[in-house]
Amino acid sequence: MIGARLIPLALFVLLAGCGSERQADPAKVFRYNEPSGISSLDPAFARNLSNIWAVSQIFNGLVELDDDMQVIPSIATHWEVLEDGRLYRFFLRKDVVFHHDPSLSGERGRTVRAEDFIFSFRRIVDPAVSSPGAWVFNEVQRRPDGSLDLTAPNDTVLEIRLRQPFPPFLGILTMPYCTVVMPEAVEAHGQDFRMRPVGTGPFRIAFWKEGVKLVLRRNPWYFESEQGNRLPYLEAVSVSFVIDKQAAFLEFIKGKLDFMSGIDPSYQDELLTRDGQLNPVYADRVRLSTQPYLNTEYLGFMLNAANLPKGQQSITDRRIRQAINYGFDRKKMIRYLRNNIGIPGTGGFIPAGLPAADTSGTIGYDYDPDRTAALLAEAGHPGGKGLPPVVLSTTAEYLDLCKFIQHELEQHGITIRIDVTPPAALKELKAQARLAFFRGSWIADYPDAENYLSLFLSANHCPEGPNYFHFSSPAFDELYQEAMQETNPELRHQLYHRMDSLAMAEAPAVVLYYDEVLRFTRKEVEGLGNNAINSLKLKRVRKLRS
Repeated sequence: MIGARLIPLALFVLLAGCGSERQADPAKVFRYNEPSGISSLDPAFARNLSNIWAVSQIFNGLVELDDDMQVIPSIATHWEVLEDGRLYRFFLRKDVVFHHDPSLSGERGRTVRAEDFIFSFRRIVDPAVSSPGAWVFNEVQRRPDGSLDLTAPNDTVLEIRLRQPFPPFLGILTMPYCTVVMPEAVEAHGQDFRMRPVGTGPFRIAFWKEGVKLVLRRNPWYFESEQGNRLPYLEAVSVSFVIDKQAAFLEFIKGKLDFMSGIDPSYQDELLTRDGQLNPVYADRVRLSTQPYLNTEYLGFMLNAANLPKGQQSITDRRIRQAINYGFDRKKMIRYLRNNIGIPGTGGFIPAGLPAADTSGTIGYDYDPDRTAALLAEAGHPGGKGLPPVVLSTTAEYLDLCKFIQHELEQHGITIRIDVTPPAALKELKAQARLAFFRGSWIADYPDAENYLSLFLSANHCPEGPNYFHFSSPAFDELYQEAMQETNPELRHQLYHRMDSLAMAEAPAVVLYYDEVLRFTRKEVEGLGNNAINSLKLKRVRKLRS
């Protein structure tokens, strides 16, 4: 891997055209590292952030999100929501063309038509494709033959009919799963479409050797412009795959990478101060930006007694769950274990950054040892007397946080036993409702609080849905249905807040913290921005010559 990192970029960054090849100007190449690798450039498989970042440069959808999490036009110029929220009608641009594919005819790709979206969306739900994103079209009406109810009255109009009103649907359409692919390319390349993607985005694939290097080149036919300048400004994007995060950090410090997202323990104390600020040593060459991340980190309880292992029934008592919630100091945990990265989870389950998030301090739990003591006594376990140990399942990555909570709760007589489980096994056990007390996190699929509140819906009990707690509340379910009928966003957010409050009062989860996006960029980089879902938008990025 070290050797791969030293291969000159010029060997990869080549542009074929007019029978010649030319190298990209290094000052116009954006470089970042992806330690987890990329498994596919097909948007049907844009499930994790590493795939999403690359796919987002190659493809466009009807709509997209700006950095304020507002839905804005992309290939669609505008849209209408009709029939009380059951019909969405999109009007498409006429100047969007697919990338040139050498295996297909023409010097450049053809113009995008509404029928291409129908092909792309139906492909996502095709069982033969097995896309993990098939769920995004669950609310779309099905025709008698089982296909999605999509209509193209002409080349520039697309209609999508839903089963019932679902206000978050527009936000769902911003996901990479909902981008448009070129049908001819999918059919021509088959399984190889993952490596030979053809979209409409600001960049197109030039070179990909898995585990070594991915290079994307500027799309000269891209449809967007800014102040009369055609986007994108960069000539190329270069992605390396160095697994060792410490080694990648050193490459960044030396100026061989332009960007890093997040922080790894191997260099956390070197790059950040104890208060989460950039180490002044690097202030002359590095810029740090932070942003609330739509990610809630939590511990969850299994509330269904029938699913609990022997000896774990005590957590079905709400007072015990509340005592645990009040029994440790989240602020201290974030300060000493995470260099103040993250917002202490003293509110509801909806994270900071969404309009419905709790800002009143009236729901959720903060450190209150007196309340913990009172609740334990009320539950018949004064000072923890007679309370059986509770088994907390986690992964090694979060062991330090769990040990902190374990130590804090011991002061109140609550014994926590930690079971460290491999991530894949923990995920499977959680989905099968076989864990009493478990660590989890929920990163937003789309920027609507419904995405978080759906975890508490009775109809979503796992393994069929994401309600890993088996939380059930007719009042909550009724509010959910009411919110889905509410077209006024402000009123819907009020309903969301009530739902969050109702759920947290029952304490099915211990909210630990709301994560934050940390972005480190070289000071030569301009126009990158930051956002609450940590999407990577490179079409407006420039690099100043140093």
